[in-house]
Amino acid sequence: MEPRRAFERSDELRFLQQKGFTLIEVFVALVVFGVMAMLAYMSLGQTLSNADMLNGRMDRLQSIQRTISYLSTELLQTVPRPVRVELADAPVPALQSSFASEFALQLTHGGWPNPAGVPRSTMQRTAYRIEDGELIRYHWNVLDRTVNNTPLATVMLEDVESVTFRFLQVTNDWTDQWPPLSAGGAPNTSLPRAVEIVLTLPDEGEINRIVEVSP
Repeated sequence: MEPRRAFERSDELRFLQQKGFTLIEVFVALVVFGVMAMLAYMSLGQTLSNADMLNGRMDRLQSIQRTISYLSTELLQTVPRPVRVELADAPVPALQSSFASEFALQLTHGGWPNPAGVPRSTMQRTAYRIEDGELIRYHWNVLDRTVNNTPLATVMLEDVESVTFRFLQVTNDWTDQWPPLSAGGAPNTSLPRAVEIVLTLPDEGEINRIVEVSP
């Protein structure tokens, strides 16, 4: 029985030795592993790149939505309150927009929140214009300002081609400036029935929004 067991153990040893990998098999396995690792790395890189693009897209859309929301809310809350500006004899209209103006749009609006209960008006004077491709919103802490009252500027939207406005008169005619040239009565306190916002962006094209102005 002993010789037979010895023979069986010898066969098992040869079988185990034959089960080992050759150098070529190891090399092929390394090559396959390297290819799979490279494909996984490329897939991960593409996924991260797509995620960055999606996040950038979402940030852009949120900025556009916030800008339109600010403009719409302030136009909706426009009040017929002219303001006096530094070193000017005549008051500036409550709502003003023209190609020759310093700003694309100036207006006095209500609804300025005052959570701290500071003794000030709930009306606010704001203005918008484009500087170096950025839409800037300005606001003053007082309505009738002097040379010492400097505005606070906020970048609302980057990469902007233009922002223009059209105004619906009581005659249902549209005009590109306010007060209109044909304004009579009290042009400084007159308000349009509605305002069309035209925002032109290189990546989104032209965005239009019509806002009804409170009477």
